[in-house]
Amino acid sequence: MTSNDKYVLEILLENGTVTQEQIDGVKESETIRHGGSVVDALLAEDVLSETDILTILASQFGMEFITLQGLDIPTDVRDVVPADVARRYRVMPVYKTEDGVAIAISDPLDFDTVDSLRYVLKCNVEAVVASRAEIQVALDRYYAIEATMDTMMDQITDGTVDVAMSGTQDIIQDDQATDSDAPIIKLVSLIILEAYKNRASDIHLEPLEKRFRVRYRIDGVLHEVDSPPKRLQAAIISRVKIMAGMKISEKRIPQDGRIQVNIMGRELDLRVSTVPTNAGESIVMRILDKQSLALGLPKLGFFTDDQQTFERLIKLPDGIILVTGPTGSGKTTTLYACLNEINKPDRKIITVEDPVEYQMSGINQVQVRPDINLTFAAALRSILRQAPNIVMIGEIRDRETANIATEASLTGHLVFSTLHTNDAPSAVTRLLDIGVKPFLVASSLRAVMAQRLVRCICDNCREPYQVTESDLEFLGPAAKQMTESTLTKGRGCNKCALTGYTGRKGIFEILLVTDEIQKMIFEKQSASILRQRAREMGMRTLREDGLRKIVSGITTIEEVLRVTMGDQN
Repeated sequence: MTSNDKYVLEILLENGTVTQEQIDGVKESETIRHGGSVVDALLAEDVLSETDILTILASQFGMEFITLQGLDIPTDVRDVVPADVARRYRVMPVYKTEDGVAIAISDPLDFDTVDSLRYVLKCNVEAVVASRAEIQVALDRYYAIEATMDTMMDQITDGTVDVAMSGTQDIIQDDQATDSDAPIIKLVSLIILEAYKNRASDIHLEPLEKRFRVRYRIDGVLHEVDSPPKRLQAAIISRVKIMAGMKISEKRIPQDGRIQVNIMGRELDLRVSTVPTNAGESIVMRILDKQSLALGLPKLGFFTDDQQTFERLIKLPDGIILVTGPTGSGKTTTLYACLNEINKPDRKIITVEDPVEYQMSGINQVQVRPDINLTFAAALRSILRQAPNIVMIGEIRDRETANIATEASLTGHLVFSTLHTNDAPSAVTRLLDIGVKPFLVASSLRAVMAQRLVRCICDNCREPYQVTESDLEFLGPAAKQMTESTLTKGRGCNKCALTGYTGRKGIFEILLVTDEIQKMIFEKQSASILRQRAREMGMRTLREDGLRKIVSGITTIEEVLRVTMGDQN
């Protein structure tokens, strides 16, 4: 426990705190047999407590014994001792003195540490005594951020991440935060800042049984990062809920919220979702970058031919245009890019969304609220009386919404929406399955575009490589063109975090509803037959569009296989 146990025993005997019989009684204990000292054995056998020993030693050397539990240590006191120094010497600053600082140590006999601190801190150091456990708790509380991410902490300063707080009745605001809250506030800001710097689309804060995991989704793939200690889990979750305007006292049901932040001059929205788990509340923050809306269709990944086709479609006066794909395939970004392209003063655009992900100027956006019966269908019925030219529905989920959408398209409105299907022809089958009449689908549907996102090869570490036979076998007959092409892939570098990829672009499958396809829909032909005929008429599958992007050096065979594994050529 101390640096000189023999001397401590002499003081304890002289003081009458222990007897020689008690000392002799622990000399054969398990603690000593496993290399512990006599003092350690006395503590293990509950003959003495650590507080008893430290109180006596502090008195012996004219030092103060203090209790750190419940003590609020101001920021200006903590700033005297850098985090790395506090952790290295396992000490805690507690208050300022006239010419220096008082430092809590757990070993009153460790004079070398006190001398070293005077030299390192360049000021007078007054030693006070506290228990080792309390010092560790204080280090975890006040220096937790630096302990987990010390190199990154130097990069964040006040004002780097500005939060527009939204209030509820049981939350506190930033100006009410105490000094003890500051490390947690700074840590949460750091997590958001690092996610932004790493181009993450989502931040996952996941309570596990024995640890608190932080992961970033970067280019569609989850990456685990340095995580805070498990003991900070509750404080971090409460801070995020405060920022998002949620009820911090409610931990039994899922909650949704929103955070508006300004990171280094860039406006971001964070859509926050909490779900209670058996180890605590799991939080996912979706990062919505408003500037991504101004990308334009070419930046989404369209080649010239597909771009021209899609531009012609979104300028039609009426009909339904569907974008399909699984969650995270970029459907919403594509729809917003379309709206941004056709958002003109002479057109009225209304959207119905759940939730409203991006705030767009010049567009009327309606947030669905099922708790007050403002559903997709109810909102659609109302907004059609607003005489819009263009309507965007976040997702067609039920028969009523689908019927209103098709009727709107047949009465002179251009309708954009999404469906969760694996490919374009399956969207037709999905609409029929939820109860839309075949003649309504055939008459209203103009096109369906399925899409996926593939990671782009890092330009900084791009290098050529030769296609293997196994690659060609996986890709099938459509890959024959690759045997004569020089393909590239990313070697992995610091710029791409050794992944070989930076950024993502889409691969697309566009089904145009021609007269012949209309007839097939009316006859309720299956998705496989629709797909076969559409391909005969020139439709490229997702994998075939992916192959074009491989040959063009945009992505790799592994990426296309990853997102189109179920695609058949």
